[in-house]
Amino acid sequence: MRRTLWRRRTNDSPRPAGRGIARGLRQSGTIARRLVLQPLPPIRLRRRNTLSAETMAELTEVAEAAAIVEPAGDELAPPAPIRLLPGEATMGRRVKFAIVNGCTVTSIAFGMTAMILASKGPDMVKWAALCLLGSVLMDALDGPLARRFGVASPFGLQMDSLADMCSFGIATPIVVYQWLHGDAPVAVVAAACGLVAVCAAIRLARFNVSPKDGRFFSGVPTTMAAAVLVIATVLIPQPTDAVVPTLALALVVGALALLMVSSFPYVKLGQLRKLPPVLWVLPACGALLDLQTTFVIVVALYLVSGPLLWVKNRRADAASAGTAA
Repeated sequence: MRRTLWRRRTNDSPRPAGRGIARGLRQSGTIARRLVLQPLPPIRLRRRNTLSAETMAELTEVAEAAAIVEPAGDELAPPAPIRLLPGEATMGRRVKFAIVNGCTVTSIAFGMTAMILASKGPDMVKWAALCLLGSVLMDALDGPLARRFGVASPFGLQMDSLADMCSFGIATPIVVYQWLHGDAPVAVVAAACGLVAVCAAIRLARFNVSPKDGRFFSGVPTTMAAAVLVIATVLIPQPTDAVVPTLALALVVGALALLMVSSFPYVKLGQLRKLPPVLWVLPACGALLDLQTTFVIVVALYLVSGPLLWVKNRRADAASAGTAA
């Protein structure tokens, strides 16, 4: 006689063991298949503090910039190098691109030479300062040459910033420290020179991400601040005998560093060409009489012009706001 594994359940008979579990497994399998085959609706999380549209746009840009693109072919293949020179890579454009970046590399070499000479002692400070003047000259050439040759590129922009940090953010404070290192407290001089390095890094990073203005700088440019410090190192004798002049110069160096990261508008040197010729005759005559005093007066006038323009703009904005109200 054939024996059945399961029999029909009556009211008096108990439920066979295992049937409820099997039914649950079958139902769970059906639910699992539905979850896999049918996409879930988007889950919306309720947060107390929601982000603004501008913040979400910035986060989206950062995420897109940092996204890693999966290779279409072999995943183990190395990424292809990017092109440093945009546009048509002809031999002429390559030579021009090499000349422009050669100026930037020469600026780095001058800065490295200045650091080596400054480490030899106070007797080599002026030679180190002359090397930094060479860095200033190379930095003034690479940008105009890149625009004139039509080989400006994002690579050149980043390379120029790194060269400025090497020559004007690191080498210049070292040379200035050797120049001011005398009877004054070492901590004060070191703090002023360290402030120059920190403010130069902030200034260069802010310049790379800020919109460009053809008339004004926002804060004293790093190259101009370095040129002022280097020329002062060459023109002004090393104050090793008096403590007060050394402290005063250290304070001036610290103030110049803070002006680099300020929001004061400073006129670009290209705009100074539009000044009347009479204003150029006075500094020229003063330089023939007393070069050191003339240099100090011209630099002081330029540094004071930034706060004066800032106050003027604030008053103009307040007046326009009052008129509109």
